[in-house]
Amino acid sequence: MSTAAPFNGFTQAPDLPALGLRPLHPSDLPQIERLDERAFGPGRFARTAYRLREGVGPDFALSFVAHVGTLLVGSNIMTPVKCGAIEMLLLGPLTVEPAFRSRGIGEALAARSLEAARAAGQKLVLLVGDEPYYARLGFKRAPYGRLVLPGPVDPARVLICELVEGAFEAVGGLVLKAT
Repeated sequence: MSTAAPFNGFTQAPDLPALGLRPLHPSDLPQIERLDERAFGPGRFARTAYRLREGVGPDFALSFVAHVGTLLVGSNIMTPVKCGAIEMLLLGPLTVEPAFRSRGIGEALAARSLEAARAAGQKLVLLVGDEPYYARLGFKRAPYGRLVLPGPVDPARVLICELVEGAFEAVGGLVLKAT
């Protein structure tokens, strides 16, 4: 988790003193779309996680953007999903402007979203990503076959983070968009 201290409603990332984190606003979405395009290219639309986000709005209170001055340099979106009757969140895309990578921005954004989700009473967060990166934030690999996502996905990249201990015990099956 980030050890950054609050500063006037923003959080300072450890490696970039001028960085500010704030909740996502609808007016940020066009900039984030351009950032995602630069970072992930057109192939992002074919990814399974994108299918879960498609047509579902982000949770603005749990999603955050990073700025250096007025320049948007990163974002993390949290989207509601469900597995059976169990509601959870899908973390991502977590995107950082290429020139600003490896400075703690992505970790600060993800940690801030997880902290806000925990404070809001959420119990479980899912993502498709690299376990070595996300493990330091509390994510672990979902047991093979326990979660089925709509489309091809490497099972080693399906990760969960319990915001409440034991929240994943009763979860299994097809993960769908929240309605």
